[in-house]
Amino acid sequence: MPSLSRRRMLGVSGAALAGSLLPPSLHTAMAEPMRRGGLDAVEHIVVLMQENRSFDHYFGSLRGVRGFGDAHPLELPGGGPVFAQPNPAGGAVLPFSLRREAEREGRDPSDIQYLGDLDHSWNGTGKAWAGGWNNGWIGAKGPATMTFYDRADIALQYELADTFTLCDAYHCSIFGSTNPNRNFLWTGTVGFEPGTRQRAVTNAAYSYDHPGYEWTTYPERLEAAGVSWRIYQEWDNFTDNAVEYFVPFKKVGRKVLDSVDGKYRTTEEFYYALFDKSADERERLLGQLAAGRAKLSAAERSLFDRALYRSEPKTLVSRLRADIAARRLPRVTWLVPSAADSEHPGASTPVGSANLIYDVLDAIAADPATWSRTVLLVNFDENDGYFDHVPPPVPPVSSAEDYFGGQPLGLGPRVPMTVVSPWTVGGFVDSTVYDHTSVLKLLERWTGIAEPNISPWRRTVTGDLLGAFDFARTGHPPRLRRPGPVPAPIDRWHPKAPAEQVMPEAEPGARPARALPYQAAVSGGLDAAGKLVLSLRNSGRASAHFAIYPYAGELPAPAHRDVTGELAETLSPAADGYRVVVQGPNRSWWELRGSRSGAAARAEVRTRFLPRRGGLELTVVNPGDQALTVRLTSARYGRATKVLRVPPGRSASTAWPAWRGWYDARVTVDSDPAFLRLLTGRVEDGRPGISG
Repeated sequence: MPSLSRRRMLGVSGAALAGSLLPPSLHTAMAEPMRRGGLDAVEHIVVLMQENRSFDHYFGSLRGVRGFGDAHPLELPGGGPVFAQPNPAGGAVLPFSLRREAEREGRDPSDIQYLGDLDHSWNGTGKAWAGGWNNGWIGAKGPATMTFYDRADIALQYELADTFTLCDAYHCSIFGSTNPNRNFLWTGTVGFEPGTRQRAVTNAAYSYDHPGYEWTTYPERLEAAGVSWRIYQEWDNFTDNAVEYFVPFKKVGRKVLDSVDGKYRTTEEFYYALFDKSADERERLLGQLAAGRAKLSAAERSLFDRALYRSEPKTLVSRLRADIAARRLPRVTWLVPSAADSEHPGASTPVGSANLIYDVLDAIAADPATWSRTVLLVNFDENDGYFDHVPPPVPPVSSAEDYFGGQPLGLGPRVPMTVVSPWTVGGFVDSTVYDHTSVLKLLERWTGIAEPNISPWRRTVTGDLLGAFDFARTGHPPRLRRPGPVPAPIDRWHPKAPAEQVMPEAEPGARPARALPYQAAVSGGLDAAGKLVLSLRNSGRASAHFAIYPYAGELPAPAHRDVTGELAETLSPAADGYRVVVQGPNRSWWELRGSRSGAAARAEVRTRFLPRRGGLELTVVNPGDQALTVRLTSARYGRATKVLRVPPGRSASTAWPAWRGWYDARVTVDSDPAFLRLLTGRVEDGRPGISG
């Protein structure tokens, strides 16, 4: 791959990036008509899980996604948006540009490609989540958590998002580090450390003396069903192949190593030791390994070849390319890069990973028959410690298998996921809630092989990635720009927070959005006993997650509910007044304020969606004993203003406009200054739309 010098990279900007960074083979492949046939048209799924980046850290400034332009970010308990993270040393820290910080510190701007990693432990990430208020990031991670890249910094990643489909509600699976999240990718769960009741929420399996996990992996299920699969890896796989840490694979590895000098405890220890050997010694040891492999049964040899075998450094993509050319590409493929290609802040760079992604794309697209039948999923195991402003859905306390030590296992913070395929072209955003088990759910739908390890709650709250695809689309995708060079890696550093801070802005504009399976609404008012009764409604085809934030003591902590149909939630205001915010899927947001003594204390504002008309109907219900003059205004999606007079014991309705499906409404009552309802959301009609 061509590279840029450090000085040449100083000029990388929006103008300098006018050329495409995608391989010419991909441009050629995308110019061909897409195959029809729905999910049955897919013959290969390739999963490339990279390391340790949050969604805001990468795509907060990208146009048309839920990033820095979020119209309704969570408000912190003490006031101010979640973007202004409290600093235990005083003040707050806003997201800040790595490039500008490099300039301020007198560094070479190309240094932004190399960062040091942050705390990404179970305890540290739980501390950042802070019981659902999402306001502990600086104390847990340090000010560097607030850094972000933009288009000029990670050009290929942005072009992938602009070309294919980016998921902006994809979360890592657990408040934790690499191995637990990768266990969710390969097995759908985390069980217990061997012989204990300690949930496997750490990287304990990296110890060569670890006995191994005992629950079943999805590769074993594929093997039993006769579905082809393989994990491609090199001598250095950065400990990212979680399958190696399970008992059946450890047993096969030990059996092979019986023929190898040196008393290696695991195949991982063996392969890493090769780097310190002479060429002759490597050849001798690899010959012994091959002899040990030959002694395996056919079933054992299959597990070794598919999950434990590692090829020489710099051969991952060449092996992939050779298997594509020989028509040996498995049905299911996992790619596990080396440390240098992993994108991990402590060992790699975004631009180093971009070179790998470029080569993987080229390997697939260079063979048109393979490209036309393949889905490539590019995701990240966890956020490393980098800030993300969207609090994740978490389970109710009743879901005991999804809790450990009084804390939910997850979902964790958002991480990037780009779905690359002929059926995801178009620069779409998909705001369906996903996590790493969603990859397994897609494989389940496609292969028919179930993964029973996935908990009922995760099946409820996360989708199967099919929302990212449009298998019915025909014709040709838009023409793309000519390719250009990808910059080369440089040195690593740790940024500081600037003294003068300004909230960053996202790129202007929207982007096409996939249809979503939710249709959420919230209403509420005080009952005769002075309780605040919320109605959480969802008429969509999938469960919608609602997070309830109490700002006036209505609850001891934020509450989480998963709703299909309607759910009533009763809260107890601590004083005369109440203020509750409910966040739902895809930027939907409701605020309810009022008081027990107000004229509109028991009034409600209800929503009825009219998808065929592209709008909605708002109804004000007045159970009180005096007439109400109600004012409705819209500021974000249009300039509508309406006044309703609602007699006592009656209701009044009005049609309310939506802009490309999006609506907002501010509802006040003349005779009750404490009463306020704010509503924001989207009318889903089953068709693609525009991001809000």
